[in-house]
Amino acid sequence: MKLNTREIKSFFYSQYFSDGLRISAGILLPSLLLLEFGMFNLGLTLSLGALCICVIDNPGPVLHKRNSMAIGNLCLFIVAVTTGFARLNVYTLGLEITLFSFLFSMFTVYGNRAASVGTSSLLIMIFMMDKALPASGVVAYSATILAGGVWYMIFSLVFFGIRPYRAAQQTLGENVADIAKFLRIKAEFYNPESDIDENYRKLVSQQIQVSQHQDAVREMLFKSRLMVRESTPASRILVLTFVDLVDMFEQIMATHYDYREMRDRFKDTGILNEIARIIHHMADELDDVAYIVLSNTRHRHVMDFNVELEKLKLKIDSIAKDQQENNTLVLKKVLINLRNLSEGINNIYTYYNSKTALKSTEVKGEVEYSQFVTHQDYTPHIFFDNLTLSSGAFKHALRVALVCLIGFITAKTVAQGGHSYWVLLTIIVILKPGFSLSKQRNYQRLIGTVGGGAIGILILSLIPDTTAQFIFLMFFMLGAYSFQRLNYVVSVIFMTPYVLILFKFLGVGLLNVAQERIIDTTIGSSIAFIASYLIFPTWEFEMIEETLREVVKANINYLVTIAESISGKIIDITVYKLARKDVYVKSANLSAAFERMTSEPKSKQRNIKEVHKFVVLNHILSSYISTIAAGLIKNAQRPHPEALRLIKKNIAVLNETNKKLHGTNIDFNIGKTASPLETDKPELTADEALLKEQLGFINKISYDIAKVTDSVLK
Repeated sequence: MKLNTREIKSFFYSQYFSDGLRISAGILLPSLLLLEFGMFNLGLTLSLGALCICVIDNPGPVLHKRNSMAIGNLCLFIVAVTTGFARLNVYTLGLEITLFSFLFSMFTVYGNRAASVGTSSLLIMIFMMDKALPASGVVAYSATILAGGVWYMIFSLVFFGIRPYRAAQQTLGENVADIAKFLRIKAEFYNPESDIDENYRKLVSQQIQVSQHQDAVREMLFKSRLMVRESTPASRILVLTFVDLVDMFEQIMATHYDYREMRDRFKDTGILNEIARIIHHMADELDDVAYIVLSNTRHRHVMDFNVELEKLKLKIDSIAKDQQENNTLVLKKVLINLRNLSEGINNIYTYYNSKTALKSTEVKGEVEYSQFVTHQDYTPHIFFDNLTLSSGAFKHALRVALVCLIGFITAKTVAQGGHSYWVLLTIIVILKPGFSLSKQRNYQRLIGTVGGGAIGILILSLIPDTTAQFIFLMFFMLGAYSFQRLNYVVSVIFMTPYVLILFKFLGVGLLNVAQERIIDTTIGSSIAFIASYLIFPTWEFEMIEETLREVVKANINYLVTIAESISGKIIDITVYKLARKDVYVKSANLSAAFERMTSEPKSKQRNIKEVHKFVVLNHILSSYISTIAAGLIKNAQRPHPEALRLIKKNIAVLNETNKKLHGTNIDFNIGKTASPLETDKPELTADEALLKEQLGFINKISYDIAKVTDSVLK
């Protein structure tokens, strides 16, 4: 019960609820205010403009929001005017729908924010196509829509201006919660009864969430001059917390060993269950940290891990008496990882519970942090370079254009209701660049529409009171926009009764509207689903080679950075962290591609078992590299020459794999490894022996990846 209460509270503190509140208020206020002055129709038009621009109001730096919403408003006006005149003739309207659907769908080449500008423009085109306006009133009506869009932009910017750090704080808190879930999955590897293969599946899936939220936090923090340059406690806490959080995630990744071998060796000692229990407690503490960050409150640090870890050390020492020292060294490494993780949790608690903790801590300059975020290129040549069938964005834009034309013809011939634009609206919402995403949205849209329609009919039939219905309208509207990025099915379930109640207030028949919405949604979903399969389809197996190549390249660069460091070359810690970030991001991209592949038709799932093996092997490889990096770079260990030779061998094997994937050879020069005389070779310490064993395991994984790559490419 406590957990459920905490989850509910966390939702109300989250960016999802904050977004829902802001969007709902921004759309509703013009209509409600002007209703008081008897100008409800004008208010509805302003709200329509706000509704279209809110699509662009995605998480990110305020500067990017402002620029994208400003461009969106310009497109909004142009499209509204064009559609207003084009609709006077059915053929010109069909031509406009086809051309604009292609043009604005091509905005995906400039990233997600530009794509949302394109979606906003297509929305106003759809809403205008059935608007009965004389030619003389088109410009004035379009200007009113523009005023609504400008109103929403100003409202949103003021909303963020009041609490400039809040959005970053919310995204950071959600990232902490994701890492807590990741840590719980890691704990299960130490449970002798758990399925290791199933744990890997869960782990790579959760890594996608962690990577996406980390990228969102980087955008918020490091693309904002306000966050990086200001020396206010709030900004410094956010930056320091995130830096520690990324290092903590590496510690979690670094707690990776040969779990099957560990189970065989220690399953009867009970030590593995003890490790799993402590890790679960640490995950609980991270959940508390997530709540602290989200709610901006102080919280008592409940668990003293020093006591728990000391008990664990004594148990490891007792096992060491019965076994050889080398046998328990892996347990001692796990203990060190857990201590580092505990220290990271303590640091974050200190940031939020001590006024003096930040006085001696400096945040590094903007130049360093700016390297950790990607910068979108908006030059025109990118658009024209993608005007080829080899471009996924071009195929997607062609598909959208053709399907929208089919949807328009269908809406004018088959769907004879007064709101036939719902067919096109459904198509725009459902059609995504990849088949799997389109398929997922299709099911979600249908389920949500039918379920939400039933709820709306029940409420309007059983609750005749107008005030109660309006309260429900606001509740459903808030729910629809709060869940639109969190859970699309729930969002549509809220959206449908909200629309039905709205049309009821506008004097449109209840059952007719509900029936029409469900029929039009079904028509639009069917057209979109068939089209995503038949018209310029994009399958994951066609792009998997590039995804594999990127992740192999990232792992090579990570190993090269480590090799250069331990061979004596001075490596800036930023270079190392950039290589680490690239591995995590590319690995998450690979995991996401595999998940999309599993939802495609069986006939299109080429070598899916081999791809899954590659995903798991890559996770093991990057985890082992993180394990080694944590010991070598952070603790400044100088390895035995044999270890350096093994690293070079691993790089060579991965380079061969990269060549098979049509990648270029990554050159590196770490000098010649010293070759002492046989009589001068020093004895390996316990740490060096474990390091050699781990590097040998990496070598085995590298060869396994090479073999799996051959199978994938068949």
